[in-house]
Amino acid sequence: MNTINNTLKKIVDALENKKAENIQLIDISEVSTVADYFIITNGTNVSQIQALSDNVEERLAIDGIRPRNIEGYNTANWILMDYNDFLVHIFDRESRNFYDLERIWRDGKAIDVQSL
Repeated sequence: MNTINNTLKKIVDALENKKAENIQLIDISEVSTVADYFIITNGTNVSQIQALSDNVEERLAIDGIRPRNIEGYNTANWILMDYNDFLVHIFDRESRNFYDLERIWRDGKAIDVQSL
């Protein structure tokens, strides 16, 4: 569990470093086989959203953690970073409100970002 918490903290730190808004962590391990954790946040413009994604990728690469796939980078209204056990969702505000992943995955367990 410690390694998981360390990785989650690195992701959150990378997002906070670039001023991500409303970072939410959801443990979906008991309700899905897609991944174990969702990290959901948003930025305010294309440049910031891409910078958030770049910073997460760079921060995890230091530890040899590479994404399996990254989708949506060019349009940057919803970037999905697939790290197998971790799915990082970086939205623009409008797309985050529209897709409302927190509501869809409410059966998962919310994790307090500050507890990391």
